[in-house]
Amino acid sequence: MGDPGALVLPLQSSEFGALSLLPPLLAIFLAMITRRAIISLFLGIWSGAVIYTGGHGVVTTLTWTAESIGASLFNAKILMIVMFLGAGVAMIWRLGGALAIANAATSRLDSQRKVGLATWIFGMLWFFGDYSNTAIVGTTMRDMADEMRMSREKLSYIIDSTAAPVATFGISSWVVYQLSMIDQGYESAGITGEAPGSFTVFLQSIPFNMYCIFAVVMVGIIVLTQRDFGEMLDAEHRSWKEGKVLREDATPMQSAEESLGDVVTDAPSLRFFLIPVGSLITVVFVGAAFTGVTGAGEGASFIEIVDNAAFVDALLWGSFTMVAMGIISGTIAGLMDLEEAMDTVIDGFGMMLTAASILIMAWTIGSVTTVLGTGTYVTNVAQSFISPTLLPVVILLAAALIAFSTGTSWGTMAIVTPIAIPLAWNIGGTTPELLPVAVGTVFSGAIFGDHCSPISDTTILSSTFTGADHIDHVRTQIYYAMTVISVALVMLLVWGATRITPLVLLPIGVGTLYAVVYALSEWDARRKGVEPKASTTDKRVVPSDD
Repeated sequence: MGDPGALVLPLQSSEFGALSLLPPLLAIFLAMITRRAIISLFLGIWSGAVIYTGGHGVVTTLTWTAESIGASLFNAKILMIVMFLGAGVAMIWRLGGALAIANAATSRLDSQRKVGLATWIFGMLWFFGDYSNTAIVGTTMRDMADEMRMSREKLSYIIDSTAAPVATFGISSWVVYQLSMIDQGYESAGITGEAPGSFTVFLQSIPFNMYCIFAVVMVGIIVLTQRDFGEMLDAEHRSWKEGKVLREDATPMQSAEESLGDVVTDAPSLRFFLIPVGSLITVVFVGAAFTGVTGAGEGASFIEIVDNAAFVDALLWGSFTMVAMGIISGTIAGLMDLEEAMDTVIDGFGMMLTAASILIMAWTIGSVTTVLGTGTYVTNVAQSFISPTLLPVVILLAAALIAFSTGTSWGTMAIVTPIAIPLAWNIGGTTPELLPVAVGTVFSGAIFGDHCSPISDTTILSSTFTGADHIDHVRTQIYYAMTVISVALVMLLVWGATRITPLVLLPIGVGTLYAVVYALSEWDARRKGVEPKASTTDKRVVPSDD
């Protein structure tokens, strides 16, 4: 995601050329190899500072890092939300709310498939924003997933792939932002009254946003069939057979047990989950509605209200209320005094320091790519390959590479949309036929790259609120993301060659996706000498060395 207020249109040329790719690619390479996200990001930022200044990188690196917080009110709010959510999770944990919800659901969600299905459905229903989705769904489902021996890698994948992809279609800040990007693209192309409005183009673009559609469907296929492949297959066999939801020597982004201590009651009650989380949800809804109505004015349409809603502000208010209600309910019940409650809040803040540090570094390297013109360079290179048939594929791949390199889907949309829409308008002979194609594929590529990038804030938060090792989450998810994008690319190539309606291609793509998952799971399982479904093997708990 990113700060919409800080985004600017790309320059016409990139002064640093191919060298601008070095910082993000170095950070990504080091993160994948070393599994140490913070130092990898720092070295990526430092290399960008060296390139930009010609050798004096340390001071510039520190300045850029400070500016990523101080110069962006949006980023500062996100950091506050992350810290408050951490404190809220801490209160729920200590008061026994998390244990109570797990106990209540265990009798109903009595299998790994049911837990996965519940997580998938919950993720699709919470379509209001990716940050709140990962926080609420991750916090709610983690203990139940652990009980059913689902690996943290699998849980974080389900949540990550039902956060941003779902938010692109729902009533959320994502849709509002996408509409603003379409308007910006229209302005760049000089399109006035001869094309459909931005909302109409957005609706028409949904069938072409194939990565997001297939990503959500892919989760359902994986959950219902319980088939896995790639490193996820290894993770699931480890978790199911050995009871280790995390890899040996993994570094989870958060651990309530280690960070917060024991639950303070022997009789966990659901109210210590429902009151804080219910307060969070209520305030987010009411806050978004209030700011939307206030900003749009009387007599505004629903779309205008959504357009003016301050979703991030509402989530900030909601996360603070979550903490406040946790403190109030815990002290009134006599489970802890005010001093112990505040100590728990501070512990919750501390639990989120790793996530906050990675977010700051990720934002900073996003600023580095902007300064060096990484997105402009990639987009300009991609333009030379564009034809009407290849237009959707080229736009998708360009957006994917930029998002992967920068870790921001919103920033990618800001860079690519004002170029993709004029291209589609001109290639289509100044007719609106290709406009929805360009818009849908920009969104698809941006979110795919964001899913695969270890420096993406939404990917980081998915790891955080499921308690997964961040790099393990990236490494296991990338197999599935690559599978989804491959099927989407094939369907888009077919559309480019035949112009068959995407409403016909989408069900074909779903069937293809199922067949590919089945084939890959069978092949990888035979290669590794294991079952393609980890849950069909016996549970053989291996005693821990601890």
